[in-house]
Amino acid sequence: MTSSENTNKTILIAPLNWGLGHATRCIPVIKALQENNYIPIIASDGIALALLKKEFPYIKTLKLPSYQIEYAKNGKNFKWKLIKNSPKMIRAIWEEKRLIKKWVKKHAIDGIISDNRLGVFSKKVPSVFVTHQLNVMTGNTTWITSKLHQNIIKKYTECWVPDVATLPNLTGELGHLKKDSLNLKYIGPLSRMHKKETPKQYDLMIILSGPEPQRGLLEDKLKTEVVHYTGKVVFIKGIIQKEQTKEQIGNVTYYNFMNTRQLEQTFNESETVLCRSGYTTIMDLAKLEKKAFFIPTPGQYEQEYLAIKLANEGLVPYATQEEFKMEDVSKINTYKGLLAIDNTIVWSDLLKVFE
Repeated sequence: MTSSENTNKTILIAPLNWGLGHATRCIPVIKALQENNYIPIIASDGIALALLKKEFPYIKTLKLPSYQIEYAKNGKNFKWKLIKNSPKMIRAIWEEKRLIKKWVKKHAIDGIISDNRLGVFSKKVPSVFVTHQLNVMTGNTTWITSKLHQNIIKKYTECWVPDVATLPNLTGELGHLKKDSLNLKYIGPLSRMHKKETPKQYDLMIILSGPEPQRGLLEDKLKTEVVHYTGKVVFIKGIIQKEQTKEQIGNVTYYNFMNTRQLEQTFNESETVLCRSGYTTIMDLAKLEKKAFFIPTPGQYEQEYLAIKLANEGLVPYATQEEFKMEDVSKINTYKGLLAIDNTIVWSDLLKVFE
């Protein structure tokens, strides 16, 4: 089939609304669909949907039910908060399944790409699951959450892992199984960023993301800590609003959010980065070959695992949210920083699953 014959093929792409990572890593996938003559329809909820509407104002969007993911104020209660919220999440997944059944018919959908949305699947059309978590870290319950997740992945036509199969890789145990019966494709890191040689404008870029209340708690902490930093700082709060706001306080320039183009520019103009150790951020930093400092979200085992892994490899230092002090940032210089993983995604081959 030539790509011009794909013209009428409609692909539903549905990222999970958990922070902004799932939505932002779907941006290169959506662009690849367009470039290969597929018609994407975006489905999500909350800030993930708001962000993608800003990036792709002309693409049709559909609203999925919210998983209502909230973080505990205290990281130690993270797992219990998730368990307490699980009935809401299960209801949302059932509702997703019902909607997908209806939409496949109504919108003549020819294929599905679900980024960690567990109910976005159809037996009627090829369905792809995108995840970097083949193992789901939950402390002493990791074995059961991983098994459950792998059973869900098994239903899909293919599972795309945004990492490489070999060493060195970015996900470690998260994205690699000792033995598997899943239809896995390691597609390489997914990033919407491009490295550019630009004059440096900022000594430090602070970028926040993730669900409340933890995003807000870290913002409050860093606002008080950043006054002890002498260099030039750009501080992106990660709050998606209708209008962009900019505020200058001393040596710090605050933004509520930035679009992809501005973010890419700002990353390239910044010497170092302070952020969460979310996997999408790690992929972006690797693509840009950045030196960074991580503050994992309290109680989120996956972010803690990634921060420890990358620190042990001598790439990026980290501190807990509770213990972080602004002077810790100086440790960045004793670490190598993230390096690009050489990998080009051949989208025309990957998208053959929908032919």
